[in-house]
Amino acid sequence: MRYRHRTTLTLALGVVLLVDVLRVFLPAVITIFGQAASTPAELLGAFALGWFVLALAAPALVRRVGARPVTLVAAVLLVAARLAVTGQPGGRLQLWLATAGLLAGLVWLAGVAAATDRPVPGLALGLAFGAILHTALDTYRLGFLGSWQSWLAAGLVGGLFLAGQTRPAPPAGPGGVRSWLLAGPALLLAGMVALSPAVARTATTYQFGLLRSHPGDEVGVATVPLLGPAPVAVAVGGFLLAALASPRQGAWRWLAPAALVAGAVLFALERGELLLPAVLLAAAGLGGCLASAGAADGRDAPAAGSTEGAEATAAAGFAVVDDTADPGRAASRRAYAVVAGMLLFAVAAVLYYAAYDLGHPNAGVPVAVAVLAAAVALAARPAVGPVPSSPPPVRTAAVATALALVAAIASDELLSASNRDGPPDTVRVAAYNVRMGFGTDGRFDPDALARAVAGADVVALSEVDRGWLLNGGHDTLDLLAERLDMPYVFAPAADPLWGDAVLSRWPLDGARTRPLPAVGAPTGAQALGVTVDLGDGVRLAVVATHLQPPPGQGPVVQARAVADFALRYAAGRPLVVAGDLNTEPGDPAFAEFTRAGLVDALAAARPLPTSPADDPRQQIDHVFVTPDLGVGDPVAPLGTASDHLPVAVTLSLPPA
Repeated sequence: MRYRHRTTLTLALGVVLLVDVLRVFLPAVITIFGQAASTPAELLGAFALGWFVLALAAPALVRRVGARPVTLVAAVLLVAARLAVTGQPGGRLQLWLATAGLLAGLVWLAGVAAATDRPVPGLALGLAFGAILHTALDTYRLGFLGSWQSWLAAGLVGGLFLAGQTRPAPPAGPGGVRSWLLAGPALLLAGMVALSPAVARTATTYQFGLLRSHPGDEVGVATVPLLGPAPVAVAVGGFLLAALASPRQGAWRWLAPAALVAGAVLFALERGELLLPAVLLAAAGLGGCLASAGAADGRDAPAAGSTEGAEATAAAGFAVVDDTADPGRAASRRAYAVVAGMLLFAVAAVLYYAAYDLGHPNAGVPVAVAVLAAAVALAARPAVGPVPSSPPPVRTAAVATALALVAAIASDELLSASNRDGPPDTVRVAAYNVRMGFGTDGRFDPDALARAVAGADVVALSEVDRGWLLNGGHDTLDLLAERLDMPYVFAPAADPLWGDAVLSRWPLDGARTRPLPAVGAPTGAQALGVTVDLGDGVRLAVVATHLQPPPGQGPVVQARAVADFALRYAAGRPLVVAGDLNTEPGDPAFAEFTRAGLVDALAAARPLPTSPADDPRQQIDHVFVTPDLGVGDPVAPLGTASDHLPVAVTLSLPPA
């Protein structure tokens, strides 16, 4: 294998490992180091950022010790931490193992950057490989599986990665600063939108779902799609084709930056029907911006003593530094560039996701990162001729597209309602706040979530995450729905990727969603109404919600709004209102439901605390029903698959 191709593949494998560790580290900060909504967001952010700030010392270490020994040691530590995370898929030890892996990965990046001036092919392939692997795993992360398959996959990737470190990289020129600076922003944009299979699947559930929401709704619902995550194949192919091909010149060089910014803007508008074009535009635009930066870095490698590189750099708007006479200085600049880019990744991620606790606007964060990437690409002077040392773009993109499509088809299941011979005499209804799929020990375990509501016919879910990078990029709803073999309807609350859902063994129709008054709560809340078709004209109205109380108060205003919406939606039919209501029996918000004529379906089992799951003290998860429904067997099964316990009750339908 040619030197540069081996270096490219080694870099790609390292990116896959680093991203995999990062997808464990980020949710571990939320669920193990602290508790979202109770631990101050500032403290969580400071902890996460601290390790990226610490990595700023890596370039100095590389310059003093040398790039090769630092890279080798950091690579071994990265692989060791990645394997250790597989053996420890939860608990405080997982947090520290993932933290060690993250820090080792950042130091490894600094060492690789010091010795590599042509990183774009490796970075692009690494991001694409990671997206394909994530798709094949149905958005599950290897670090949480803990099975022999995960050990085998992690060991294989880690072994190939370490094997690639055994021989030194070819001599590096003075370029590479622009490309390495974009590594962090590219990782953020790829993980948040451009190359996320969870976001791609969620986009298709809005665009091509099997159940349409009411045309009068301001916000649409998402339902089981026909195509699943298939659009990620198009995104991966477009990204690689743009990243590995020669960048456009003249007026065409504005095309990729414009596409990237447009994709980020569509994503920031937080509308489900705009997610699909956001994914496709951001993917192609991100690849094109990386290509422009990489080609310009290639121009910065003139022969020794030449002034052409310095003149080109000055024309591009950067400081003129003749690094040809000081290779060490060029290596340091690249190392600092990649660490600074990763720090930018961390700052932007913290700013974006902390907004859901602190309440500050966050829509501009991905747009600002996209604008930065576009500016770096446009500031780079266009290269002349093909990009050297790059895999063939068309062939590579075609292979990656085919692999991603196969992974998408193989990992996806078409869900259909199984109970169609109704109407039944009873219906088992459960409500569960799943905390994005993470248990009290920080483990992501959709199998445990499914066991917690096994036997239910209708399930109302709260805190459903469908692709937040902060939580690992999982589509929690799809993973749970496949395990329960139940179709779903999803309604956005905070944004199109986070909200509430209803799953049912009977067909669903008539979905409607209403945003609730914010009353100072930053996360956002909604009420989702669906109709369960039990057969022979018998229908059950179900409203799922998650109330968000304002600081220091109860969710009275939202409770009143939900009760009013639910009664109007039911229109005289039997009605169930279920979810995490953040209010206890006797509170004013609780009284809003009983005042509306609804009955506490869990009353016979009171007190029935549901939070926190490992030491339940608060009764905040509820099921309310209309008086025409009989109630039996109310329970809150013990378990720690979430920080809440589920509640379940058997409802007897009124006579036909």
